[in-house]
Amino acid sequence: MKKSNWKAGLELFWVFMKIGCFTFGSGWSVLAQLEEEYINKRQMITKEELLELTAVGKSVPGIMITNVSMLMGYTIAGWFGGVCAVVGLTLPAIFILTIVTYFYSAIKGNPWFGYAMRGIGGCVVAIIGSAAWSLGKEGLKDALAFAICGVTFALCLFTGVSNVLLVGAGVAAALIWFGLDHKKKEGPEK
Repeated sequence: MKKSNWKAGLELFWVFMKIGCFTFGSGWSVLAQLEEEYINKRQMITKEELLELTAVGKSVPGIMITNVSMLMGYTIAGWFGGVCAVVGLTLPAIFILTIVTYFYSAIKGNPWFGYAMRGIGGCVVAIIGSAAWSLGKEGLKDALAFAICGVTFALCLFTGVSNVLLVGAGVAAALIWFGLDHKKKEGPEK
């Protein structure tokens, strides 16, 4: 392995560990931090690349943000970078959960703890919304993407349709649209 990959991998470990310390709510809040760190500050990837990594990470088995971390680390520094990113992201959670589990009976009824969790929850919604807004501008580039997004959003809100089925249907709709559009551009067959 090249020295640059070792250095990049260790840097990924450190950055992902810092991100892991402030991941409240879900992996989606990590996307906002990844966007800020690797798109806005370091300019190492584009929003489109982050969207692609997220799409792949969400579509394979496992925890979405762990998958995205592995893919992002791999993109930047090969397999060592992927491992460093995942370990860096998960270590803070393991440490914090160990402490919370040990003291759980003492804190579960504490009103201060409950109010702190409400405050965190309110902030997390804004962070996730910010990431969705920013990445959504990149992902919603045409009428088809807007239509798929709108229908999927409505189905998520008002039905119990599986997310896996929704993603599959979105892929199918886009492929059918592409096929029809491609056929129309080629003109009638001879």
